[in-house]
Amino acid sequence: MKGLTPEGRAFTYSAAMCQVALDRAATIGERLGLPGRVAHWRASADRLRRHILEQSWDEDAQTLSAHLDGGGALDASLLALPLREVVPADHPRMAATCAAVAERLSAGDGLLYRYLHEESPDGLAGDEGAFVLCSFWLVDNLTAQGRVDEAEELYASLCARASPLGLLSEQIHPSTGKFMGNFPQAFSHIGIIASGVNLARAQVRGRPGVVAP
Repeated sequence: MKGLTPEGRAFTYSAAMCQVALDRAATIGERLGLPGRVAHWRASADRLRRHILEQSWDEDAQTLSAHLDGGGALDASLLALPLREVVPADHPRMAATCAAVAERLSAGDGLLYRYLHEESPDGLAGDEGAFVLCSFWLVDNLTAQGRVDEAEELYASLCARASPLGLLSEQIHPSTGKFMGNFPQAFSHIGIIASGVNLARAQVRGRPGVVAP
């Protein structure tokens, strides 16, 4: 994903990936005692996390937004923030965002659009199908929030959409269930594996845990 829209607006997900880079660099430096501006990286990572939570939050829409200047537009990539350990899945603002994505980006029957063209025009012609990986991100958020029964139900419905060979496409047509986009798609299979691991851990340990796809 690009860091800026054509209008110069910063994507929240892009800022989150910068936070991940700073956080992981600081963690490696701390654990291994490596030289570098470790304290500065840690402080910058913490500051950027706070900036994301504050600047992308839309009070009226009660959700984090696709862009750092707010505005309420949604992108399902926001569901990946807990998976990258940027924001905990049970943080009130993240939980509200998860609910908003599940409602406003729903394509029906557990499928999610990545974003809505009328809210986030991308300049590309034609309509897109539901992006399969986004639904697995939703499974992971529900699991991490302790809503394991809901996560299991959604996960089972997604697995049931696989081909007779157990393969999934990049996208699914919401009305017909027809596969769209790349097939088979590695992203979709990474999602099915990671979500399965998360659910298995939650069942065994009796508490949420997240593996990032």
